Amino acid sequence: MATKTEQYRLENLSCANCAAKFERNIKEIATVTDVQLNFGAAKLTVTGDVSIAQLEAAGAFDGIKISKASERKGTKKQPFLKKKENQLALFALSFVLMGILCSFFLGEGHLFVNSIYAIAIIVGGYPIFKTGIKNLRHFEFDMKTLMTIAIIGAAIIGEWQEAAIVVFLFAVSEALEAYSINKARQSISQLVELAPVNAIIKRAHGEHVHEIEVATEEIQIGDILLVKPGQKIAMDGVVVEGSSTVNQAAITGESIPVTKNITDNVFAGTINEAGALEVKVTKRVEDTTIAKIIHLVEEAQTQKAPSQKFVDRFAKYYTPIIMLVALLVAIIPSIITGDWTHWIYQGLAVLVVGCPCALVISTPVAIVTAIGNAARQGVLIKGGAYLEELGRVQAVAFDKTGTLTKGQPEVMEVITEVGEEQTLLAKVAAVEKKSQHPLARAILSKAFDEKIHIPPTENFQSVTGKGAYATVEGDIIYVGSVSWINSLVTVSEQSMTKIKNLSSKGYSVIVAASTTQVIGVIAIADQVRPESKTVIEMLHTNGIQHTVMLTGDAPLTAEKIANQLAIDDVRASLLPENKLQAMKELQQQYGSVAMVGDGVNDAPALASADIGIAMGGAGSDAALETAQIVFMRDDLTKLPFTMKLSKRTLTIIKQNITFALGLKLIAILLVIPGWLTLWIAIFADIGATLIVILNALRLMRNGTK
Repeated sequence: MATKTEQYRLENLSCANCAAKFERNIKEIATVTDVQLNFGAAKLTVTGDVSIAQLEAAGAFDGIKISKASERKGTKKQPFLKKKENQLALFALSFVLMGILCSFFLGEGHLFVNSIYAIAIIVGGYPIFKTGIKNLRHFEFDMKTLMTIAIIGAAIIGEWQEAAIVVFLFAVSEALEAYSINKARQSISQLVELAPVNAIIKRAHGEHVHEIEVATEEIQIGDILLVKPGQKIAMDGVVVEGSSTVNQAAITGESIPVTKNITDNVFAGTINEAGALEVKVTKRVEDTTIAKIIHLVEEAQTQKAPSQKFVDRFAKYYTPIIMLVALLVAIIPSIITGDWTHWIYQGLAVLVVGCPCALVISTPVAIVTAIGNAARQGVLIKGGAYLEELGRVQAVAFDKTGTLTKGQPEVMEVITEVGEEQTLLAKVAAVEKKSQHPLARAILSKAFDEKIHIPPTENFQSVTGKGAYATVEGDIIYVGSVSWINSLVTVSEQSMTKIKNLSSKGYSVIVAASTTQVIGVIAIADQVRPESKTVIEMLHTNGIQHTVMLTGDAPLTAEKIANQLAIDDVRASLLPENKLQAMKELQQQYGSVAMVGDGVNDAPALASADIGIAMGGAGSDAALETAQIVFMRDDLTKLPFTMKLSKRTLTIIKQNITFALGLKLIAILLVIPGWLTLWIAIFADIGATLIVILNALRLMRNGTK
């Protein structure tokens, strides 16, 4: 019998330890063959025959609620007082304050006062005890197990007030952790809610065409989508009627709306601003660009970064060590001093301060926040490992065409040998009109811009690797490389001097000739992106040791652009296999190397680089699939932004681990003089957890502050 795989979204999942236990519980269901829990995205993938009721039963210990991912139900904002963790914290607080007030009149240790504290402990700590006692029966030692032992132990030795305060503070920490994790997940949840659930389309019924509203899941490729001003575009497609400006910030991160005319592509989740549009749907809802972005961002959370793997391994041994230390603190000094009550209390405090939640959450919360923020800026990072690796990169290799340059050649100079400039352009454009060469588009664009009439041609022929020719107004006109034209007619020394001067500027030169003589020379160049020079400078400023251009272009042209941009190294006339070899050489010399390209060409070099970065991923399936990092639009400034984000994330992860362990170590050292109390212990635990979460949330501020 075939097993099905289903995806679910989770609510109330705010604890990394609880997530691990929830995953183990699901694996124990007999009909489940595989399970993957994505804590960062609060998403569950289960293979097997299982119901939502069974899954919720597996997460009942933490009140986890489950819904199918395909349902896309909106997340309702729950009022503060409706949240269980907040209710428990307020209940415990009210009884703790009541107990403290009564102790002023009745004295510490009075039966009535202790009864009030007991109510705070039992009601406020019920969720803790329920899980902790069950864990003890199965010898599972997580945060709630340690808390259960500490609170019950404190009550047994008569520390009712401190036990009640610990319950209150723990409830507060649970509430704050839930709030902070949900805050970190907002980037992903906002992406999920970007595309509309329903849309209006045109459908033919007999001889009539009707406008009907349907769910996006029912829309088929080829349907005509109607988008009014101010509406979100529900599906990827191409404009077939109308003109408007569209805000594409959700996809590309660019804040300035883009003008869309007939034949232009539009994306689901973007906002139509000015005019009405009719859009022919080109992708089903699950294949849209926004759907792929959501999938990639969520999948990125499942790939653990090296630092997270280290923390997970460390935490595995950390908890048993803490329990052993707590036991030794409780027993050894008690035997020596005979003061069992005091040192058992100290041991219980060590248990509380040793809770591993701050350490476990220190890395994933930073990774989730950074990847989510990058997605909002139009940068897709496919996993925490790639985010970390980018921060270690020492050299960056660039493809030239379409990366450092615009990828759209332009005519720079027109030199005539016979007749006028416009006549030369008209004849050359007539030949190039039927050519597929990239340089032909530059000549045609120049002719259109100058409103030059292009005459008809006859007998067009393309000569591979050399050029093309055709009959234009009765004359055969040849357009092509210098060497080819020189083999047909004699190119004068004067013309050769002009050609060499143009080539020395880094221009590509094509020559036009009749059957008897050269009639003109046209210089064409791919324009450098205006931001390229600034980006290279920023990379050098931010610690990149080496920048290199890898291009198949001629050495003279490549070196001219490299000098213009202050790139350290240039390797020209490279075939794809040569680029691959160059990448291996760079890795041997500099260690970690990133390659920036268009995601379609240079696939071997992108794949072999430590980090492959594709530009212009919006609408490009190849770009989304090829590279580890994708810039959704052709914006090279996203490179220094992403590298800063990576280094900032690495720094914050190191700070978080230091805070998580350092604060606890300081608290544990208070055991030596016997100063550690339960409330200091819980404050140290809450403090460490809050510090790492709030520190990680700083990455939401563009990741570079």
